[in-house]
Amino acid sequence: MDKSEMLYNLESVVEESKVGVLATTDLEGRPAMRWMTLAIINGRSGSLFAVTSPNFRKVAQIEAHPEVEWMIQTRDLNRIINLKGSVTAVDNPSLKSEVLEAIGKRLEIFWRVNLKTEFLILETIIDEATYFHPMLKSRQTVSFR
Repeated sequence: MDKSEMLYNLESVVEESKVGVLATTDLEGRPAMRWMTLAIINGRSGSLFAVTSPNFRKVAQIEAHPEVEWMIQTRDLNRIINLKGSVTAVDNPSLKSEVLEAIGKRLEIFWRVNLKTEFLILETIIDEATYFHPMLKSRQTVSFR
């Protein structure tokens, strides 16, 4: 599998699931995981996007340890993708607009928790992706570096 095939599979799994699990490292060096609503933006190949509040703990965790892992799976667990990469919290109006256009309708819980309506974009630059298809007993890894 090459990069373009992996990106196609990633887009397909994200389109179906709409969410993924983000794993970061907390300030004490322990793993921290949470569900996030995901976006893939046309023209920004090799990146994954999500929304967060500047007040959430994950922002400090990311600043201290930008290396993260994502797990995204279809509802029937038939296709699973793990992504390793580096994430940055971005406060760019243009990017915010693009991401909100892609996933804004699915952020109801985020807006309930984040009453100040301040937000940042988490942009993960993908270093490596592993596509796992349990029913076919297939696992393929692609490096994006």
